[in-house]
Amino acid sequence: MQFCNLAIFYSWNSIVSVIINIENFSKSYGEIKAVNNISFSINKGEMFGLVGPDGAGKTTTIRTLCGLLKPDSGNISLLNYDIIKNKKDIQNNIGYLSQKFSLYEDLSIDENIEFFAEIHNVKNYKERRNELLEFTRLIEFRNRQAGRLSGGMKQKLALACSLIHKPIILFLDEPTTGVDPVSRRDFWKILSNLLKEEITIFMSTPYLDEAERCNRVAMMNNGKLIALDSPQNVKESINKKVLEIVCDDVRNAAKLIKDNLEINVQLFGDRINMISDNADADYRNIALLMNKNNIKIVDHRINIPSLENVFIHLVNNRN
Repeated sequence: MQFCNLAIFYSWNSIVSVIINIENFSKSYGEIKAVNNISFSINKGEMFGLVGPDGAGKTTTIRTLCGLLKPDSGNISLLNYDIIKNKKDIQNNIGYLSQKFSLYEDLSIDENIEFFAEIHNVKNYKERRNELLEFTRLIEFRNRQAGRLSGGMKQKLALACSLIHKPIILFLDEPTTGVDPVSRRDFWKILSNLLKEEITIFMSTPYLDEAERCNRVAMMNNGKLIALDSPQNVKESINKKVLEIVCDDVRNAAKLIKDNLEINVQLFGDRINMISDNADADYRNIALLMNKNNIKIVDHRINIPSLENVFIHLVNNRN
């Protein structure tokens, strides 16, 4: 690893647990406020998830933390280094996998990793490269051009390139978007193994089921943080349940519930989901309404909210 001051690093590494600190960070593009006065910190060894829809401010946040964008206001530090004053020192110790595949498609897997090793001044990289190829299960494809790889294999190659210099923090910007389910599962296995090496992982994702795997999540919408805690605590924070109903005419049933009981509903195939303060009482009222309109309820369940339920509830409340 490349450090400007090894003594400073080892002192930090043994004493301080906060590895990223963000205070009152804002960033605009013209009149558009991409990130609006957010603050949080991340501890060493965490897998931290930044979740939200497109345009929430996730990519802007990650690119700023990597020193690729300059904040309009606020203070950001990584490894006790200021992001503006010590950008190069920070970039020597982080890995970044961008949202879009940005490696050289006419180079082989081996050549791409070699190129990134040279950028980071890693001299004896061959053993490390072999380890990464074994780690990502790409070793048998090492001579294949990057342009001829599948989407999942491209992401694994990009990950290997971002790890060649043994970073302390790894930034992943929506790493599994557009990746098939099998490759997505493999990618998560690789990330789990990275945590065993005490690498801190900061990732953004639009997939709330992925965020469930993180130690902590920050939910972001329209440039603002709307929740920040462990997935379990975020789900419990709204103090509500999810009432799920399966019936033989979901669209008409959903309209009746919305019009007559003023409950927000979501349709998932043959199911209707509702966030409820009193799920038992709501179900009794819905059952009466369905019976009156000759709609048969096949099944119903009362569940703990998912992160998706919580996110939609928080956004609707703010709106």
